[in-house]
Amino acid sequence: MNLYRRYFDLVADGSKTIEVRVQYPKLRDLATGDYIRFTCGGDDALTKVKRVARYRSFEELLDTEGHEKVDPTSPRDQQLTAIRRIYGPEKEALGVLAIEIELVATT
Repeated sequence: MNLYRRYFDLVADGSKTIEVRVQYPKLRDLATGDYIRFTCGGDDALTKVKRVARYRSFEELLDTEGHEKVDPTSPRDQQLTAIRRIYGPEKEALGVLAIEIELVATT
């Protein structure tokens, strides 16, 4: 999965433990124990899925999971705005995933 540099760096240093995605069909079968390789440019970070939780909205996800696990460097309202810039309302309507990850390795 591709990430913007700022989010990739948080995954790579282990401080971002929740990845936010919309529930695209290709992600519906994502489960505990799966591995996700995040990439940015020529860098990659291998993570293991610890848990997948489904929510109706980004607000519900941030309030339940804790915004500091999604991005420990930004306040909740900033994160909500940034996430909604990436995913419009039609994407949010598909359902929202909180993917709890654990860093395995970086290269």
